[in-house]
Amino acid sequence: MSLYYEHTIRLTGLDADGQGICKASALLNHLQIAATLAAEEGGFGRELLIERYGAFWMLARSWYHLDRPLRWEDEITIRTWHRGGKAAMMYRDYDILVNGQQVGESVSGWVLANVETRKLMRLSAIEELAGTGGGELCKKKVLNKLHCPEELRQVERRKMRYSDSDINGHVNNTRYADFACDAIDMEQLEQKRFLSELQIGYLAECRPGELLVLESGQQGENLYIRGVDEEGKARFESELQFGQVIP
Repeated sequence: MSLYYEHTIRLTGLDADGQGICKASALLNHLQIAATLAAEEGGFGRELLIERYGAFWMLARSWYHLDRPLRWEDEITIRTWHRGGKAAMMYRDYDILVNGQQVGESVSGWVLANVETRKLMRLSAIEELAGTGGGELCKKKVLNKLHCPEELRQVERRKMRYSDSDINGHVNNTRYADFACDAIDMEQLEQKRFLSELQIGYLAECRPGELLVLESGQQGENLYIRGVDEEGKARFESELQFGQVIP
């Protein structure tokens, strides 16, 4: 039996950039909302985990690929399931559809952390995960650690603010997509190109008041953005690929 969660939304002007294309951060936000709703429906949502296990879900890595850009007023369906809770990281898969046709996919990697200590916990400790995976729907893709080019140049120094934070008290993971897109001046991207693939690795939490130094580099056609703190410790890293808009 395959277990999955599905919901449909219409993209609004709040999701779009100046060209009417859905921003990476907005797409990641919708994917994470779907993941949250799926976890709640599956019986292993935030409130239960905190109450019963003193734990919460923490996103470690995320990736998506789009065959074409998502646009303002597109009605998109997100279908999601997870691959089981036996490994150290729980993978969650997504299909992204517009008008019933698949236009993209996504994979995210989640870990469990103790609310008080932030130490990682075993997924096998969560009894509610048993028998709730996606079965034959599960994708094969794994999210390996990114390898940024050795030479990166500093492009920006960015202070983390109140508006960057979320309910867990740290910078919301969707904001790192904004940081990466800002660092490469996405507003200057040619109209015939779009951000077709993005992977982000979340290496350490950031909190309001901290400073991130954003570094950029390129390897082939792929762009890399890394955020490090004032001591040089990497907090996140990202890889961006661009596709051509087909008329």
